[in-house]
Amino acid sequence: MMRPGTVVQVYLCREPVDMRKSIDGLSVLVQEAMELNPFEAAVFVFCNRARDKVKILAWERNGFVLWYKRLESERFKWPERLGETPVRLTGEQLNWLLDGYNIELMKPHKALNYQAVG
Repeated sequence: MMRPGTVVQVYLCREPVDMRKSIDGLSVLVQEAMELNPFEAAVFVFCNRARDKVKILAWERNGFVLWYKRLESERFKWPERLGETPVRLTGEQLNWLLDGYNIELMKPHKALNYQAVG
């Protein structure tokens, strides 16, 4: 199975995207509509209106990589109510999304940051 490897940052484009767009069209969308740098250490995730296709764009050292997944009978559970635009995810959440989980309903415990024991 091919999935993006170690991911620094994941950005989801909340709006549906025309899946005829390829690397050039998606990188322009990242830069202009999402107002992000398509060359940063991140992956950018796009879904079509029917929510049965996903494309993932990433810059890898000397060129772009484009992943494409098409579902045969199900739909991706695309986040709609998360506050930020574009939506930020972890690499783990991206894998959950690709596996069909509704990531809006899966919230981990709050991270605790202590400075001392006792």
